[in-house]
Amino acid sequence: MNDDINLRMSTVTDDPLQQLARWLDDARDAKEPAPAAMTLATATADGRPSARVVSLKCLDAGTLVFTTALRTRKVEELRRNPQVAATFYWPALGRQVRIEGNAEIGERELAEELFAARPRSHQLQALVSPQGEEIDDLDALRTRLGELSEQAADRPIPCPAGWGAVRIRPARIEFWAESADRLHDRLVYKADGDGWRCSRLAP
Repeated sequence: MNDDINLRMSTVTDDPLQQLARWLDDARDAKEPAPAAMTLATATADGRPSARVVSLKCLDAGTLVFTTALRTRKVEELRRNPQVAATFYWPALGRQVRIEGNAEIGERELAEELFAARPRSHQLQALVSPQGEEIDDLDALRTRLGELSEQAADRPIPCPAGWGAVRIRPARIEFWAESADRLHDRLVYKADGDGWRCSRLAP
C-alpha cells in the first residue's frame, strides 16, 4: 500500500507519459516482478472485447509501444477498430495506470530496431510459432525451434515480415494510488489540443 501517494498537482508532470515513465522506474526500483506488463483490451468492429497481457517496449513520440506478430487476433481487431485500452498494476506500490486511445501499426524501422533488441531465444520463437493459430501440439514447433537454433548458429536473425510494433496514441490516462483510508488518489489527464488537461477524480 502506498502511503506517500505522490499525486499532488504541484509535483506531477504536465505530460502524462513522463509521469508514466516515472512510475515505471519506481516499479523497477521496487522489484515488481513484471513492471512493464500491461493488460491490453481490444474490440471487434461490433464491440466484442478481448484482453491479454503484453509487454510495453518503450515510450516513444507520445505513444506506448508493444510488439507482436501481425497475424494475431489483437492486430486483426485493432485494424478494424483502433480504439484500445491498457492497464498497468503494481501491487507492491499500490499503483495503477489506465490508458485509453487509438492503436496503429508502427513503422517497419521501429519493428526491426525492437526485434534486434529481443533475446535471441525470443527472436527464434517469433520465427517458429504461428502465434494464435490452432495447432495439434507443441512437438512440431519444438523440433523446428531446435533445428532453426542449430542452423542460425550465431548469425543475426532478421525481423520476420509478419512481426511488428504497435503504437498506442493515448487520449486519456488515469493515475491511481492506493491509500490506507480507502480514499484512493486519482488524477486523470485528457488530451486537449496539443496538450493535456489534468483533473482529480473522487475515489
